Amino acid sequence: MAYLGNPGNTIAVLQKYHFNFQKKYGQNFLVDTHILEKIIQAADIQRDDFVLEIGPGIGTMTQYLCEYAGKVATVEIDKNLIPILADTLKEYDNAEIINEDILKMDLPSFVRQRNNNKPVKVVANLPYYITTPIVMGLLEQHAPIGSMTIMVQKEVADRMQSGPGSKDYGALSLAVQYYTKPEIVANVPPGCFMPRPKVGSAVIRLIRHKEPPVYTEDEALMFRLIRASFNQRRKTLANGLHNAGNLNYTKEQIQSAIDELGEPLNVRGERLTLQQFAELSNILKRISNE
Repeated sequence: MAYLGNPGNTIAVLQKYHFNFQKKYGQNFLVDTHILEKIIQAADIQRDDFVLEIGPGIGTMTQYLCEYAGKVATVEIDKNLIPILADTLKEYDNAEIINEDILKMDLPSFVRQRNNNKPVKVVANLPYYITTPIVMGLLEQHAPIGSMTIMVQKEVADRMQSGPGSKDYGALSLAVQYYTKPEIVANVPPGCFMPRPKVGSAVIRLIRHKEPPVYTEDEALMFRLIRASFNQRRKTLANGLHNAGNLNYTKEQIQSAIDELGEPLNVRGERLTLQQFAELSNILKRISNE
């Protein structure tokens, strides 16, 4: 059996199928067995696990996942890779290859059908140009996901786990930390991929919270406030919220809410914690109902 973690085997498969890398899909295939093993270990893949893999490429990590997991459903958007996957995974009877766009899939019903609604583990080497929409789509659909162990651009991994006041802190940090506990488990240099990306990468593990760490009466409102406060990062929180097209609060209501939160009126959104954004959403909801 030709394991694809070996660069020579990867090149042989690519040549056999005359495969050309598609820039539009951000394809960079992992060719480092040490990193592959680290991902499997970090994801804590067990024999009874159902794993959802996104962007398998030619099946390098899929082979490893199939060795450890009970069932692996692998979702690949590039139809040119489907026959290659059928070949590289032919020795595994626990792999399912799905030619779909993960952003268009109804994940809650997919997990319901394939895994009786029990939590799945997501493992992925994500295309960097579309990392945030994929991560947010997975989290916001409220599909039963126990954990996500994903390869992303190093800069994005830093954003996911950063806290208030740092330059990396933003809407993505708050969303990821509302739904999960993030932890970077490995930094990955460009040389571990084929072709080499121009940037460093990192493997980050996101373990889903059973309950959100903060209480908000209106989750959608809280995220509208978060996005509005980071859309114009250099503006004060009050101006950011007042200028947002999808928030209908008067300047007085916003100032009153910030004051009740115990913050100065010139505070910027990047200073607020997740807890404070949750409180702010609850205060504004109450004020608008008065």
